[in-house]
Amino acid sequence: MDRVNNKERLLKLMEILREKTDEDHELSFEELSTQFKLSYGTEMKLNKNSLKDDIEHLIQSGFDVTINQVKEGLPKYYSHQYRLFELYELRMLIDAVVSARFITKDETKNLIRKIKRLTSIHQAKLLQNEILIDSSVKSESPMVRLTIHELHQAIAEKKVITFQYGRYNVDKQFTLSRSGGRYRVKPLALTWTNDFYYLIAFFMEADEIRHYRIDRLRNVEVTKETFTFEPFDVSRYVQSTFHMFAGSEEWIKVRFKNELINVMLDKFGKDVDIQKIDEEHFILTTKARDSEGLASWILNWGSQAKVISPPSLAEKIKTEIEKMNEIYK
Repeated sequence: MDRVNNKERLLKLMEILREKTDEDHELSFEELSTQFKLSYGTEMKLNKNSLKDDIEHLIQSGFDVTINQVKEGLPKYYSHQYRLFELYELRMLIDAVVSARFITKDETKNLIRKIKRLTSIHQAKLLQNEILIDSSVKSESPMVRLTIHELHQAIAEKKVITFQYGRYNVDKQFTLSRSGGRYRVKPLALTWTNDFYYLIAFFMEADEIRHYRIDRLRNVEVTKETFTFEPFDVSRYVQSTFHMFAGSEEWIKVRFKNELINVMLDKFGKDVDIQKIDEEHFILTTKARDSEGLASWILNWGSQAKVISPPSLAEKIKTEIEKMNEIYK
């Protein structure tokens, strides 16, 4: 090919600058010409004035082209440096994708490839992820990404959805709950917590808000039935739901050792009600869902935590301690 039409040449120039250059890698006119010839063949003719016009058009259209010339008479070097994402931001995105259990291993690799295309090929090499993809904790459901799309759409359009739900049994077989019966819910929000994606929804049959692991949903269907959306505080719901166990919400008071103050602030935020009671302890007061998840969370801290109220939660903790003591006798 001897010549390329103006529009194609302009687009190719943009592609070369985006993929081959960055703040540490520049290309001279001759090197740009070489890149064109690698794509279109060695017979391609590239006029220097045409290239200058193309670069000017890119700059005028808002596409960053940095021109570097050390001194008059020396060659000019061209590069695309200012991008939508900084390198550290792309690295955070990749780490998040790798860590997300609800994304399959194949989908993880595909997303990483796409993220790397948001920078130059040189910087993409620096994005070699240090977090290994652990197949043992990755979802096996290839439909998760489609389910997420359908759920977002249903939430935006305020449409009732139905689905089947299940879990793995001790034989590692996925079995549907309620004998395969369908759940009918009003989808309220999606949240990512404890390395999993959850659907928070109003379960119409039980007349209450519940949450469901998205990788455990099967055969999701968006109905034509719409509902009126009522304001819902997702952050408060997640904060009060320990390890995503359901339960009734009530006020709790727990005495902790002072060395756990940062753990509590990380979990509940700096606005949580904390009162210092002596030189070694403080009492945390908050609303939480009384559940097995809450009891397990408190037991994590052993003798560093003591439930003050409600009595039902304190009794649940004591019963579990007695069971553990019996096992280890």
